[in-house]
Amino acid sequence: MALSTNPNDGGAVTQSARTVTLSASQAVLDAARAKAAQIGVPMNIAVVDQGSNLVAFARMDDAWLGSIDIAQNKAYTARAFDMPTKDLAPLAQPGAPLYGIEASNQGRLVVFAGGIPLVSDGRVVGAIGVSGGSVEQDQEVAEAGVAVF
Repeated sequence: MALSTNPNDGGAVTQSARTVTLSASQAVLDAARAKAAQIGVPMNIAVVDQGSNLVAFARMDDAWLGSIDIAQNKAYTARAFDMPTKDLAPLAQPGAPLYGIEASNQGRLVVFAGGIPLVSDGRVVGAIGVSGGSVEQDQEVAEAGVAVF
């Protein structure tokens, strides 16, 4: 956390988030889990901090084992490029400027929906990644997590 004074409120000391805390990541994870339960799709949900380090993870009962790495890598990708993975997807198609990018970063990049950066005070401080349903469902669940951040 960075401390600063705000001249608009009499010079009071304020804190601005520099990364995702455990409690914040748990709230994001809980909201995403609730949405996944609501739509009836078991999901893997990962939250990473500013350095793309895993802070919180949940594999809901019966969520696909193969989606564990995908969820974590969606969060990594969203943080690595500070953009939702759904926005990266069109740029990575044949003929597009980033075609083949998913082969970089030791194969960790995922270029379809379900990864979204977490922003605080206009800065990306982490990301959520979700996998286990259709890409539309993954995106919907990730958006529910972001909504509480």
